[in-house]
Amino acid sequence: MLKRVVVPLMPLIEQFELGVACEVFGFDRSDEGLPTYDFSLIAGVDRPIRSRFGYTIDVPYDLSQLDDADLIIIPAGGTHLSDDGCSMCSSDFDESVEPLLVKLRAAVARGAKVASLCNGAFVLGKAGLLDGRRCTTHWRHSARLAADYPLAEVDPDVLYVDDGNVLTSAGTAAGIDLCLHIVRKEQGSVVANGIARRMVVPPHRDGGQAQFVTSPLPTVEVETLAPLLDWMTENLDTELSVQKLSARVNMSTRTFARRFQAETGTTPARWLNDQRVLAAQQLLENSDLSMDVIAERVGFGNAAVLRQHFVRVRCTTPNAYRRTFRTAPLVGAAE
Repeated sequence: MLKRVVVPLMPLIEQFELGVACEVFGFDRSDEGLPTYDFSLIAGVDRPIRSRFGYTIDVPYDLSQLDDADLIIIPAGGTHLSDDGCSMCSSDFDESVEPLLVKLRAAVARGAKVASLCNGAFVLGKAGLLDGRRCTTHWRHSARLAADYPLAEVDPDVLYVDDGNVLTSAGTAAGIDLCLHIVRKEQGSVVANGIARRMVVPPHRDGGQAQFVTSPLPTVEVETLAPLLDWMTENLDTELSVQKLSARVNMSTRTFARRFQAETGTTPARWLNDQRVLAAQQLLENSDLSMDVIAERVGFGNAAVLRQHFVRVRCTTPNAYRRTFRTAPLVGAAE
């Protein structure tokens, strides 16, 4: 069970990524029946921790807190700022970081999860935890990460990578996606969705989505497809063809497909099927409905199609997922 979360801070810490870890795991939401984590911030090195904007964060240097952590999060930050404002490389680390690296390796060896946000991946690389693993970081730093740690399998295009108990994310909002992914994987969609709702962020973006748009958004009559996406999630059990969706926003099918790709990083069909899998997850966790009924309710039609897409997204079958997540009582359920 995910209970103890520790965040070691590096010099020149980036405030946003630190704030993401604090908001997801450090905020008390027990009034809504959501779990409260034993959350700690510590200094990752034995010297003052300053933010990139100059103020000091007063946290203890106590690496022993990592010994019983269930999850260790390395936010963005570093001992050197380059022209892009956020890069580090192996030469930026001195001997003061070695005790932290030893603790990170020990944590992974005993089965704890270690996650990096943005260029925090360089710390994991320095610890040797990315060797032979698929990983990511902000796309501006991916080439440098690959050059510094050639044994790492760096994917510059995705939002986040879950490689067992070593997880990495791209920059900024992708850190939110990874943290919510960890919560969903460890404690289910009810908890993850509850936290997302309080944060007013989307409850799920698949890690394989593109980090950035490759072309400018076209000029159209509507500013965003967000209202359409909301409508789609409320009507998953209906036939949602590209023709029907494009007509709803008064676009040609070709313009709609381009706009959808630019705004979501994926195709309408892929986005829709991923949302249907997410809806199926919640029904698997929180109901005793049969597979055929669940498939019909989320728009897959039958259990075979549900299984096909569920395995693609979750790398497990719906039945196996249900067995895993129904072994524990639901959050907020009466004892």
